[in-house]
Amino acid sequence: MIDSAVLLVVLPELILALGAIALLMIGVFMPNGEAAGRTVSWLAIGVLLAAGIAAIDQSGSSIVFGGAFVSDSFTRFLKIVILVGAALTLLMTLDNFGRAKLLLFEYPVLVLLATLGMLMMVSANDLIALYLGLELQSLALYVIAAFKRDDVRSSEAGLKYFVLGALSSGMLLYGASMVYGVTGSTSYATIADVAKMPEMASNIGLTFGLVFVLVGLAFKIAAVPFHMWTPDVYQGAPTPVTAFFAGAPKIAAMALLLRFTQAALPGIAPQWQQIVIFLSIASMALGAFAAIGQTNIKRLLAYSSIGHVGFALLGLAANSPEGTSGVLIYLAIYVAMTLGAFACVLSMRRGDLYVENISDLAGLARSDLTFATILGLLMFSFAGVPPLAGFWAKWYVFLPAIKAGLYPLAVIGMISSVIGAYYYLRVVKIMFFDEPAEAFAPRESRTFAVMALSAAFTVAFVLPFVGGALVDAATAAASVLVSAHPL
Repeated sequence: MIDSAVLLVVLPELILALGAIALLMIGVFMPNGEAAGRTVSWLAIGVLLAAGIAAIDQSGSSIVFGGAFVSDSFTRFLKIVILVGAALTLLMTLDNFGRAKLLLFEYPVLVLLATLGMLMMVSANDLIALYLGLELQSLALYVIAAFKRDDVRSSEAGLKYFVLGALSSGMLLYGASMVYGVTGSTSYATIADVAKMPEMASNIGLTFGLVFVLVGLAFKIAAVPFHMWTPDVYQGAPTPVTAFFAGAPKIAAMALLLRFTQAALPGIAPQWQQIVIFLSIASMALGAFAAIGQTNIKRLLAYSSIGHVGFALLGLAANSPEGTSGVLIYLAIYVAMTLGAFACVLSMRRGDLYVENISDLAGLARSDLTFATILGLLMFSFAGVPPLAGFWAKWYVFLPAIKAGLYPLAVIGMISSVIGAYYYLRVVKIMFFDEPAEAFAPRESRTFAVMALSAAFTVAFVLPFVGGALVDAATAAASVLVSAHPL
């Protein structure tokens, strides 16, 4: 029989699992499809918030299930960010899917199951637990990417994501098997002990295993050159699904990457740092240049997200507690900005038709100044203009990289940030200075609430009780992942 103390450690995951099963039953037995979808969506938001409260109430550090599952300040910080992101995404979905007749009860259930997988990924302290969490998340995401079954682009997006996701999962599993073959264990603690041996620094099997695992994880965070699915899936999937893809799953994959490198392989840090530095440079460069010519705002945000992954990897490349803290701060701010940006995209509607071209924003400030101001603030924040939150996100990852002596990497990051600012500021220019296009339909209340919350957070980050509290929480979370071999 499982100890009650163990159940408390996995309480957020239990709430999501049991909630998903219960909501599936409710949806199946409710007669009206649309009413069932709306009811189950609201209940799913409640389940996510309940899991978030359970995560907040946890304290201390616990390792259960034979060392495969860990709960500490690092996991709690990221779980709260993931759960809030998932809840806000579902809130935005209510208006959009309701209008498009897509509000089926299966969607919130799949979101709950994907979020359960993400929470398992964050707490994974073992290669098997890592893979189980990753696949639970991925299988649900494959389905919701193609949720708009009658739309060719959505079906294409789901197929591309499935094929490339299966390939990356195979690579990750192959790499994990090589790591197991060299170390004789799937436990991070044992792998770390073996990896610290001097001869492991030149062990070909361990190096190849590391490379394959990082390739699989690089796909999940959409780092270059494993980003090829991102623009097509972002554009083809329904916009609420794209908002979900852009936020919570990337947080979970980045958390998994942080713990795997710093908890399992601190003894061969120079090897994985080289890979992370390459991924960071390639992602920042492609994100800066590829988005310049985009005319579709969802594709622009897709390339923007690739660039932001590169910036977040700056902190990991530093291989220090300060760098890890910077990554966590960056991820929290990125999720807030991204949800706000996609809420703005969901508000680009004329009648019942949703539009996605950047040119549709022309002269928006004259017809809806509030909308234009919020989207303008988010664009400035994405560009890293002080004193908005996006500036501080970059500050907290650039500083550790400089302190670690990664000057070329920091310089490339700064140049990429300046180049990337062009396409963000271009959106602002179109909204405030171009001749007006046809006005959008009135904003929907729930979507506008997400827009307003995101903009408020972006502006208020400079306040101690907002930004200071987040920085303190991230610093405490990062302290449990101190690398034994900093640069």
